[in-house]
Amino acid sequence: MALDFQRFKTAQRKSVSLSPESLVRITSRWPDDTFPLLIEPEIDNLNLAVWAGHNREFVETLLLRQGAILFRGFNLETVAQFEEFVKAISTELLEYRERSSPRSEISKGVYTSTDHPADQFIHFHNEQSYTQSWPMKLWFFCMQAAREGGATPFADGRRVLKLLDAQTRERFSRKRVMYVRNYGEGLGLSWQTAFQTSNKLEVENYCRKALMDFAWKEGDGLRTRQVFDPIVVHPRTHEEVWFEHTAFFHVSSLEPVVREAILEEFADEDLPFNTYYGDGSPLEACALEEIREAYRQTAVRFSWQEQDVLLIDNVLTSHGREPFVGPRKIVVAMTELFQKRESVEAIIDAS
Repeated sequence: MALDFQRFKTAQRKSVSLSPESLVRITSRWPDDTFPLLIEPEIDNLNLAVWAGHNREFVETLLLRQGAILFRGFNLETVAQFEEFVKAISTELLEYRERSSPRSEISKGVYTSTDHPADQFIHFHNEQSYTQSWPMKLWFFCMQAAREGGATPFADGRRVLKLLDAQTRERFSRKRVMYVRNYGEGLGLSWQTAFQTSNKLEVENYCRKALMDFAWKEGDGLRTRQVFDPIVVHPRTHEEVWFEHTAFFHVSSLEPVVREAILEEFADEDLPFNTYYGDGSPLEACALEEIREAYRQTAVRFSWQEQDVLLIDNVLTSHGREPFVGPRKIVVAMTELFQKRESVEAIIDAS
């Protein structure tokens, strides 16, 4: 029987509409049904960047509801593939500015998660919550999992806030918190590393725009002070969230032996980091313990597998790092800069 090639040529193709869920499996394997979501491929060799590019709003909606998404089982092997996935959702990677931890840049906008010693625990914090602008999204990519430990625990800031006593919340809302940092004292980062410049005038201009008090010290040192609200409203979900470095930057977060050694060498006001109430008065030990206990009660952890990508909403979700043994390579990218209104106004006034 002859084929009607003319009819075949003129026949219109029918488009097939696939829902975002048709190519991936979305589950939760943790006690809390909603935190985090686990997304895995349903078909072999699914290109995560291509899928994400077609389903950006779907991913955004899930993230705003859950606060964290773990992508597992996708064939991501290189930093370039990781970047492609990040840019499918957020387009532009941010530079790590006003640094507080040592990191190595792997490619533009991609850094090691931290170069802190492997035996140290990094306490819960929201990335760059000590600045007037911060990334809304954090991306972690596991290129090599540690032999032991090395988890990146995280916690829902909405739940942390609810666990704090009403009087504690009221006191922090009223008094706020002050972060004091000292650079160039032989401990911690130098101001040249933190601000990525050797020009003091550039540092001074940056501090003014960031509403940061600063003072140059003897020996080419620098001290900065900045006051923040540890309770913020998420700009998109409009939920109140515990968002801070309060306990992490406080001297009490150091191991007792390390803390005693440092306090023998430095006065409180000369420590690399320390935290006070916004009026400069000391934080109560019971308040700091209450914050840490809230994190302990809400913490979620998982063991990294190579090629995992963890995406968190940096305002809704805080994170830390557990000690580890053996080589470990987790790289991080930051996207979608949020600037507080006061900072924007200061930049306009300074221009």
